[in-house]
Amino acid sequence: MTSFPHGDALCALPHPYCAERVPPGLFDRAMGEICHFHSQHTPGYEHWLRANGFRPEDLNSLEDWSQLPPIFATFFKQQSILSPTGEQALELTSSGTSGQKSRMRYDERSLSGAQFMVARIFCHYGWNTPDTPCNYLLLSYEPQGEITLGTSYTDQFLCRFAPANRVIYALRSTGDSHQFDVFGVIAALQSFAEEGLPVRMFGFPAFLWQALQHMQATGVADVQLPAGSLAFFGGGWKTQAAQEIAKAQFYARIQRQLGIDPERCRDGYGAVEHAVPYIECAQHHFHVPVYAKVFIRDTADLSVLGYGQRGLLGFVSPYISSSPAHAVIMSDLATLHPGAACRCGLSSDWFELHGRAGTDAGRSCAMAAAELLGRH
Repeated sequence: MTSFPHGDALCALPHPYCAERVPPGLFDRAMGEICHFHSQHTPGYEHWLRANGFRPEDLNSLEDWSQLPPIFATFFKQQSILSPTGEQALELTSSGTSGQKSRMRYDERSLSGAQFMVARIFCHYGWNTPDTPCNYLLLSYEPQGEITLGTSYTDQFLCRFAPANRVIYALRSTGDSHQFDVFGVIAALQSFAEEGLPVRMFGFPAFLWQALQHMQATGVADVQLPAGSLAFFGGGWKTQAAQEIAKAQFYARIQRQLGIDPERCRDGYGAVEHAVPYIECAQHHFHVPVYAKVFIRDTADLSVLGYGQRGLLGFVSPYISSSPAHAVIMSDLATLHPGAACRCGLSSDWFELHGRAGTDAGRSCAMAAAELLGRH
């Protein structure tokens, strides 16, 4: 079995935002290791490198990983490409709200690495509380058999950091589909407020917003959720994008109607194509953990942009061995900022999201990748 000592060491670092404690050169060695693996074992990847002017031996001295040819995340909505470790691995899907779903395989190494990153970030923020039972409101899908949707899988995993007293789902199973249960969500919030245990809410923000709107419109009294409650969102607003509101306004409503301080309201950015967690700090900025690097790319020519410039959001990380998704470009527009520009005290860079980019460039690049990778 192939081993990844440098990549595993990087993904096991216990201090997610402390670059000073990363052994010198570890990230470069880990990236070289995973690139060589995919070049040697993943069909089409060496051809992809050579088509972009890279020889496998060039990877031995590469230190600027923005030069590594990335693959658009939209490519994975069109075609599955796997290494040998991914052939029998767990398959997770994106929500596919645009009509296409990504299907990604995660071997045990890749999945455990990503989950360890989440665990260390939860510890960093003091959210790993094994001695404090919580009530859970999951703003996601009630399971029907095996969980394969990436967001639902994540929400289930997040319940491991505090014992579950009760778990309520916002999207209830109807047998062959799911339906948003706004009355059940409101009833859960009311009963949770009376029970006295901290409440943790995970999942899609749009469903909590709809519940808050319904409470206000129908005169339902505000509730005060117990101290230590946490609202942690992921997956974006999806098909409710037209209703999306500013985070500051959303968090203020949560504080007013549910009694959770904005510092305990956080958003997470991630994707089934890139499982490294990016979690808001108390100032609501997505800091980049030591397990990855972020590059912002020009929408016209994909050149790397500096701080303060808006472009396509790109990630590089050696965590994944089941698929060549170690250098990807997302369909989101973002701006990168230095750590010093945030008042939370973390020194790592952080990015600001601006929403989805036009899909034409992403689709054309994905089609080019399909031609180079897929036919092999």
